[in-house]
Amino acid sequence: MVSERVVRFQNKNRDLDQLASQIQSQLSSEGYKTQSASPPLGRVIQAQKAGVLRDIVTADRAFTIMITGEPNDFSVHIGIGKWVQNLAVAAVEVLLVSILFIAVDVPEMLWTRHVEGEIISKISRIVG
Repeated sequence: MVSERVVRFQNKNRDLDQLASQIQSQLSSEGYKTQSASPPLGRVIQAQKAGVLRDIVTADRAFTIMITGEPNDFSVHIGIGKWVQNLAVAAVEVLLVSILFIAVDVPEMLWTRHVEGEIISKISRIVG
């Protein structure tokens, strides 16, 4: 199963670089390890929750958030993907989107949906 949710925002007139920065700051303040890049396709943020059990079981997984579009018509894609060690280098690749999201099993899918919902709510509040 692949987990990805897309939320579209219209008529918000948001600076997308600033929005990406705000999302990254919010996640960092909640204890997520984050990294970001701005490839030609949009802005990409990866967020990984630290923890002993998480490090043992799924050390290479992270939430990946991609913002694409224009200030008055943009989409936020949220999914679970591999933690890319050097996101800035990977972002240069044309097929970046194909590596952002990976298959997950059903129990992890349920947990992922719960956390994705929380992240989407926070992003919606940031957007306004």
